[in-house]
Amino acid sequence: MAKKKKKGKSNLKKILLWILGVVVILASIAGYKMYSFVYGPNVDLKGEETTYIYIKTGSTYNEVRNSFIEEGYIRNVNSFDWVSERKNYPNLVKAGRFLIKDGMSNNELINKLRLGRQEPINLTFTNMRTKEQLAGHIANRIEADSLSIISLLNDRSVMNSYGHTVENAALLFIPNTYEFFWNTSAEQLLQRMQREYQRFWNDERLNKAASIKMTPQEIGIMASIVQQETTKVDEMDIIAGVYVNRIKSRMPLQADPTVVFAHKDFTITRVLKKHLEIDSPYNTYKYRGLPPGPISLPSPTAIESVLNYKKHDYLYFCAKDDFSGYHAFARTYQQHLANARKYQQELNRRNIMR
Repeated sequence: MAKKKKKGKSNLKKILLWILGVVVILASIAGYKMYSFVYGPNVDLKGEETTYIYIKTGSTYNEVRNSFIEEGYIRNVNSFDWVSERKNYPNLVKAGRFLIKDGMSNNELINKLRLGRQEPINLTFTNMRTKEQLAGHIANRIEADSLSIISLLNDRSVMNSYGHTVENAALLFIPNTYEFFWNTSAEQLLQRMQREYQRFWNDERLNKAASIKMTPQEIGIMASIVQQETTKVDEMDIIAGVYVNRIKSRMPLQADPTVVFAHKDFTITRVLKKHLEIDSPYNTYKYRGLPPGPISLPSPTAIESVLNYKKHDYLYFCAKDDFSGYHAFARTYQQHLANARKYQQELNRRNIMR
């Protein structure tokens, strides 16, 4: 009887050990599955090492999830949903431009997305001719569309709050390369550019502008003309000096690039008499003084050339007939006519008629 009881206990012990072993195996399987759900690789970029995903402002979790599915970036959607729910990502969706890597786990991916750890973009703009061109260029790099940007630039009350007019609004944008987050709005864009504008127009530059009795806006407008007159940095300050002399003498600026801008035809390479007939505040042959706004986005170099214009007694200049890109300067109209005649003859010889 004792032997039978002992044998029964031994069998029970074996059964319990077997059950325990099964439990341990099942727990291990469940643990491995859970670990794989959270930490196992679940991003498949189809042979690419990295890519960027763009999540628009106001996107829902389902929209983000569906975009991953459409691109085929998620291997196991159920595990992505499971981890997302536990990390509360459906309620923490953030807009932005996110760098994702092949083989990322759900944990890595969802942490990046819900914390908004996006990658910045570099936004560069130089020598834009119009506000529309500028707005379009910027809209290609950030989330704000060109319509929302141009609407603000054309809103008089908004531009007045920034110390500008609708006509000279583009001067708020100092050409350079800036770091932005992709989900920047039009309003945020202007706020940032205002800070950059104020940083550029420091006390030293403001004092220089005041010493030549010009506002930063007037400096910018003149710089935009100088910039379109020459690509040669070493003569920008001389050309700026010509325009300062003309303003002081109450002469019209008679700047060909302003006439081209008035026509909005930037293919014009030779300004003819017919072009001078246009009635526009940008026609500096008809109207004295500076036009109401810039004719391009003036570079910091062009702005400095006006702030530090060269003092001389030249009143005229025209392109040299050697097509070097440099200009011949003259003190008298007679000298200027002789220089201009040489250049016009060379234009004719090269059959440049417009």
